[in-house]
Amino acid sequence: MSRRPAPTEQGDSATTAGDRVLTLPNLISFVRLLGVPLFLYLFLVARADVVAIVVLAVGGTSDWVDGWIARRLRQVSRLGELLDPLADRLYILATLLAFTARDVVPWQFTGALLAREVLLLASLGVLRRHGYGPPPVHYVGKTATFLLLAAFPLLLLADAAPGVATAAGAIGWGLAWWGLVLYWVAGAMYVVQARRLVRAMRVRRAGAAA
Repeated sequence: MSRRPAPTEQGDSATTAGDRVLTLPNLISFVRLLGVPLFLYLFLVARADVVAIVVLAVGGTSDWVDGWIARRLRQVSRLGELLDPLADRLYILATLLAFTARDVVPWQFTGALLAREVLLLASLGVLRRHGYGPPPVHYVGKTATFLLLAAFPLLLLADAAPGVATAAGAIGWGLAWWGLVLYWVAGAMYVVQARRLVRAMRVRRAGAAA
């Protein structure tokens, strides 16, 4: 059975994904991916916190740029649809682990986000066993990702600059907790979608075998 992306309740996208690789949106996604190891080096090895804040802010908050350009220039591709959420997840996971290592965020917050990733990976495994690829990213998940990636530079700024720690920390943690809640809401939506697809597949198989 061929691997196919799981449909959403909103229907297929109006723009059909192609097989193109060398596109401007994909280049932006690749650059964002390169920012992950650069941030880790600056933050954990060089301890250049100011530069690390800049890299994290640019790489994280530019999340919407590649998708917007892809739709604007009609350069949507299957590779881009995979690279974009991959870059988002790597930024979130790398930042969480680095922040936890330097006590910027408590391990409980990191654990809550990692538990959601484990839940999503389990759902993807179930979908793949039934012939489906990863489901398209939902707007709730994109919103949660944006909030988290906007929160991280502020949390780092609060840790590195005592003069603005109170304001940056309050705003950063406000965004972070909202992001965490929406992250789990999006995860629950993916699980429900996967369950419906698996149930529908079983019904079709049972009908074919009858």
